[in-house]
Amino acid sequence: MSLKPVFVVAGLGAGGGTGASSARAFVKEGYSVALIGRRASELKALEDDLKASGAEVRVASFAIPSYGHADVASAFAQIHSRYPSNTHSLRAALYNAGNGVWKPFLDVTPEDVQLVTQSNIEGSFAFSHHVLKAFKNNSIDPVTGKRGVLIFTGATASIRGNVTTSAFAAGKFALRALSQSLAKEFGKENIHVAHAIIDGGILTPLSKGRRNDPQWEQNEDVRLNPDSIAASYVYLAKQDRSSWTWELDLRPAHEKW
Repeated sequence: MSLKPVFVVAGLGAGGGTGASSARAFVKEGYSVALIGRRASELKALEDDLKASGAEVRVASFAIPSYGHADVASAFAQIHSRYPSNTHSLRAALYNAGNGVWKPFLDVTPEDVQLVTQSNIEGSFAFSHHVLKAFKNNSIDPVTGKRGVLIFTGATASIRGNVTTSAFAAGKFALRALSQSLAKEFGKENIHVAHAIIDGGILTPLSKGRRNDPQWEQNEDVRLNPDSIAASYVYLAKQDRSSWTWELDLRPAHEKW
């Protein structure tokens, strides 16, 4: 294709998890990258780090105050300005945003519900809307047979609730339902939609700080490596239309839950 492919990822956290690893993985595949997140300093640090990885790397970050519809729309307006359609084509997108609310049900506050709803429903709907509109303008890739791939990061809570996950699981169930519906609706337009269940703890700066457990950090058998998750996302992007995956289940070798 003559147009430079663009990968957009929403949800970067502290910059050392699945979103950041996915950005690095798609950069290596030749994509320009657009980073969307709520932490401006971490976004800029990741942008600078990715740019330092190669002279041809094109990366831009777009900080937003929330995953409300207007803020997501503003980010995409800036992305289209930064990567105009005469030189670039949005070809891959990852919705990796979320809010971790793990509380007994009677401790869940209205504010918790609002955060979960905004990140998992309002934000994902807005993100998908802009991504799919862009995909529909793309030509069909002669290798993969797709106009684009939209990936959602799910969790164990996407399919199973537990004693402290009433709010978290409600949001993840909704995200999974959205992804399944979009896969059915847009597959016939050669747009690939996929959902990944991340069934276990991921090694991130946040998880390392919470656990403070060097043995867990060093043991590849008991936790997920974000680089490995990112490699699976690249695999999804490369699948040809004869065998697309809607749902991928990723877990460490010694999972016990």
